[in-house]
Amino acid sequence: MTELRADCERCFGLCCVVPAFAKSADFAIDKPARTPCRNLGADFRCRIHETLPQRGFRGCTVYDCFGAGQQVAQATFGGRSWRDAPESAELMFDVFPVVRELHELLWYLTQALALPKAASLTTKLDEARKEIEALTAERPEVLARLDVGPRWRAVAALLEQASDLARRHVKGRKSKRGADLVGKKLAKTDLRGADLRGAYLIGADLKGADLREADLIGADLRGADLRGADLTGALFVTRVQLDGAKGDAATKLPAGLTHPTRWTS
Repeated sequence: MTELRADCERCFGLCCVVPAFAKSADFAIDKPARTPCRNLGADFRCRIHETLPQRGFRGCTVYDCFGAGQQVAQATFGGRSWRDAPESAELMFDVFPVVRELHELLWYLTQALALPKAASLTTKLDEARKEIEALTAERPEVLARLDVGPRWRAVAALLEQASDLARRHVKGRKSKRGADLVGKKLAKTDLRGADLRGAYLIGADLKGADLREADLIGADLRGADLRGADLTGALFVTRVQLDGAKGDAATKLPAGLTHPTRWTS
């Protein structure tokens, strides 16, 4: 099974090199693409990792490669870093974002396969997962040219079917797909089984909201207040979404996810 959790000890700091970012509330500096961040050490570790938010690098704390970093570093390029083999650096930088997308797809497919009420889709979901896994093992030259778009569309259709099967038993479920809910007061709102796919919930007040079995794939939860909210059984919730939100010990999460360390107790 492909690893879908980042292991920075086995990566070459690719997330600190490949992406570009602009000076903003999330990043303290401008950094061009394919240029090492000034905080990246010789050992490929972030020198300010423990104090990123305080130093103005909040954006770094809500990034997840879904295990693509170690896959590219150790499997695709055989453990040779872009510093040790500078002639391969550009190809490695081309490959990393492609593999990251493939790993994100694998993560969603794995989540869908764990939904008991979507068991009728198991064969199709498993076939899709095996196809994506095979792609992650391709040669770097193949991966660099790969168009992930068609795979996203095919997987998205399967995930939607799985979501519908998992939530159809919830009576009166709401549809807020892609809705602009920025800053909305939704405290203690009944959103059980709601379709919140791609919804903009930036800064929304969701304190004590019932989000059980809601579909949150692609929902933007940056700054959303989830203190006391119930996300038990919520679908497709990622660590990145939780890291970008506010919560506390009373926030109930889907199985397999833990409270971010910075959340209040």
